[in-house]
Amino acid sequence: MQSSNSRARGSEQGSESSGDRWQGAGPASVEAPGDARYDDPWYEALASGWGESGTVPPVTEVPAARRQRTDGAAAAALVYVEVQRSDAFQEVRSRYRRFVVPAVIGFFLWYVAYVVTATTAPGVMARPVWGAVNVALLAGLGQFLSTFLLTWAYSRHARLRRDRAALELRWDTQELTREARGGAV
Repeated sequence: MQSSNSRARGSEQGSESSGDRWQGAGPASVEAPGDARYDDPWYEALASGWGESGTVPPVTEVPAARRQRTDGAAAAALVYVEVQRSDAFQEVRSRYRRFVVPAVIGFFLWYVAYVVTATTAPGVMARPVWGAVNVALLAGLGQFLSTFLLTWAYSRHARLRRDRAALELRWDTQELTREARGGAV
């Protein structure tokens, strides 16, 4: 049997088997792509609860420093929940939705109208407007133009109506998180 790089492999060619070529070969060695091998230290390790003879490892207590870190992380998570419920966050999200939802619906309808018209009314799309320019060409270029205009409008809306409030909210959230975790991190 030949590998993809035309080197002989296996015992079919009369050479040594691929498992015998490598030191440490056997079930603990795993072949990676490109004929490279690496040892898998977990291959023969038993999964928790499988094949164990009823021995239960002793329960160890979580160190105090780790408990404090966990408590700080939980407090920080609560800060994010509080911020999400705040009026400032809801206002930023509301401003976002008031722009994005109508823009997406409008752009999707414009795109679908273009595709449906092109497939169901090819005579309309083939109607010449000026020289070799027809309705289909103008509508296709209009798709590109509307994409750029929508991107510009979104960027302007974000800059004028959301960015400042979102930045203030972010700074407040970081301060609250830092305090919840117990000072500077």
